[in-house]
Amino acid sequence: MFITFLLILHGIFAVFLIGALTHQTLGVFWPRRPGQTDFVANARGIRPQVYVEGVIVLFVITFILGAWIYPTYRVFVRPPLEDLRILYAIGLFELKENFLAISLAMLPAYWYFWRRTQDYPATRAWITAIISFSVWFGFLTGHILNNVRGFG
Repeated sequence: MFITFLLILHGIFAVFLIGALTHQTLGVFWPRRPGQTDFVANARGIRPQVYVEGVIVLFVITFILGAWIYPTYRVFVRPPLEDLRILYAIGLFELKENFLAISLAMLPAYWYFWRRTQDYPATRAWITAIISFSVWFGFLTGHILNNVRGFG
């Protein structure tokens, strides 16, 4: 029961993280032009630098919650997947682990390059894109795995 609560909490923080990263990524790669007032333009019309600290805090909280429930996955979820030979789900989760560990290691560089807002715009954009891709991949993979096996 407690693990299910942690999984739900992990998912909620992941949704907040995806929202912040998606807004920031849109603001970096597809900024709003003057005069645009439609819904998509409003989603893009933000100052990307204001999301940095929020993204870092949300990423770390989501990562810690995921690490807390990870042993339950290894003991109760993964063995039945192996027995049923559902190897694509296991492989996706392994990729998720690696992508998010790399993104966690990139957070100091992410913070550094966003603090220097006038310098290195391409580096800042690509670090943001890598972290955004990793978080989206991890979120979708987690949902796929939960749909395949369930949890709790």
